Amino acid sequence: MLLPCSTETHIIFPDNVRQSVIDHCQQVLKTFEEQKSEECKAFGLICGNVYDHVITVTSCYPLRQNVRSQTPYKEYMDRIMAEHAIPSKTPFDKRGWVADPTELADKIRECRRNQEALLGTYHMHRVAWTHDALRDTPTKLDTVLAQGSRLLMIIVSMVNPQQPVIRTFYEGVKEKELSIVIPEQPRHD
Repeated sequence: MLLPCSTETHIIFPDNVRQSVIDHCQQVLKTFEEQKSEECKAFGLICGNVYDHVITVTSCYPLRQNVRSQTPYKEYMDRIMAEHAIPSKTPFDKRGWVADPTELADKIRECRRNQEALLGTYHMHRVAWTHDALRDTPTKLDTVLAQGSRLLMIIVSMVNPQQPVIRTFYEGVKEKELSIVIPEQPRHD
């Protein structure tokens, strides 16, 4: 499916789905802080539907299996990191996410069974940089990895976990940000 990407395009991101993404990120942070995990990465799929210039997110599918340290993915990611990543608190060999192909295929099948289309991916940024304190935009590395995917990249800034920021970019390109609309929830007075 070719996603529309223009100034007219916007994303309807219901609060319950948005909260599911944030909950996944917060759970990963908590597990890492409690030293129950060596890595602090949240990654997943965003699915939904598209009509004209409206992209509606209907669900998220967290991915849990990172094969970044396994051959042949390690060699590929090490090379990409060396070419495009900038130094951070986290060493290069601990950065990056490669979804386990079996888990990824299972989640895509589930998305299709629910009559949804794969819209894109989300991932968490948690470490502030001196030149990017909020970390709510794609890095050069993000853009390189998303190039040609024709998918949305949703960045979840968890630099301040009490005030997460979610922004969406077509193929991880900063200049192709899409506006997010969070529909109002019905009031039950």
